[in-house]
Amino acid sequence: MYDMKALYEATSVQHAVELRLEHPEAQIIAGGSDVLVQMREGRRAGKELISIYGLDELRGVSIDADENIRIGSLTSFSHITRDPIIQKYVNVLGEAVDMVGGPQIRNIGTIGGNTCNGVTSADSASTLHAYEAIVELTGKNGVRRLPIKEFYIKAGQVDIRVEDGEIQTAILIPKASYENTHGHYIKYAMRNAMDIATLGCSVNVRLSEDKQTVEHARIAYGVAGPVPMRAPHAEAVANGSELSYAMIDRFGLAVIEDINPRDSWRASKAFRQHIAVEMAKRCLFEAIKLAGGTLK
Repeated sequence: MYDMKALYEATSVQHAVELRLEHPEAQIIAGGSDVLVQMREGRRAGKELISIYGLDELRGVSIDADENIRIGSLTSFSHITRDPIIQKYVNVLGEAVDMVGGPQIRNIGTIGGNTCNGVTSADSASTLHAYEAIVELTGKNGVRRLPIKEFYIKAGQVDIRVEDGEIQTAILIPKASYENTHGHYIKYAMRNAMDIATLGCSVNVRLSEDKQTVEHARIAYGVAGPVPMRAPHAEAVANGSELSYAMIDRFGLAVIEDINPRDSWRASKAFRQHIAVEMAKRCLFEAIKLAGGTLK
């Protein structure tokens, strides 16, 4: 049994906003793969819930009028992995969310829930940061959009204005971030499956027309700090550089300038720093290969 005070079912986005304004202490629930577990553990016992799971308008992947890739917040991980738009333009995101839990979790878990949790270990988070995703929030004042790096405030906390009745309605990936870009994600965990990331690393690159130079590189981590984060020093090493193994080595070493992992029972800070360097190099190498580049 789940100890809840009340369950309200939204019939539209506007209705969800109204319910949130009426019940500001209520917890939004979509797939429930996180919230129900927390309730069973007693952390959310006695809570009111607002279910948005029935809002099909928040499902699916499309390309909008500005050529952003638009991912509805209720789109499941399984659908993201299989979606042809994702496979064509940001296949790395599909690969990343395919590492979440097991098949049952991926069928019910949503991209919105994964990001709204605010946890740095979310498998989608580093790739969304590396692609400079934009979070769309809808409340009583209309639609608000903000870069995903501003959405994450601190561990477990994101910028959703409950006082305005906001709910997350979509995640957008701008054309400038995905066009002619190829990426690779590595998740390091204690087990090969059904485990939280000890560290996650996502890199994407855009190469010059002759495939000899990095025009643009981005790298982001999960579990390298209290929130998902980019590594700008490493990006600066790669941007404008000719492809070479030496450049990849410099790129990997530069991430130490930016990341700030912690000691925990899963791994020490020193170990996370060590694997962060190696993961950066391997991700960049694979991203360059996917982009059609060769190293010398």
